[in-house]
Amino acid sequence: MSIVPKLATQAPERSLDQRMEALRRANEIRVRRAQLKRELKSGAVEIISVLETPPDYLLTAKVFDLLLAVPRCGRVKATRLLQTCRVSQSKTVGGLSDRQRAELVELLGA
Repeated sequence: MSIVPKLATQAPERSLDQRMEALRRANEIRVRRAQLKRELKSGAVEIISVLETPPDYLLTAKVFDLLLAVPRCGRVKATRLLQTCRVSQSKTVGGLSDRQRAELVELLGA
């Protein structure tokens, strides 16, 4: 009985320029998300407007993390909101269905 070695799957080779561009984009997205979270915490931006029409850089952000940035919304409240709307804690803003988005906006508006 011989064991066949598993072939390692590798990502395609990328040039230094491609890697640097990807890092630049990732850093820009992190900075913009951090700024949005600060604005949510200060009340300058409403979570409802962010969820209704999310900017491109927010589509891969987790809804749970955004809810935590909202004043008076901690882990327990955020978890309860998501459970009420039948949304996983790992769901991203871009991954929300229309029904989930509408329910979440309605609950947050109440």
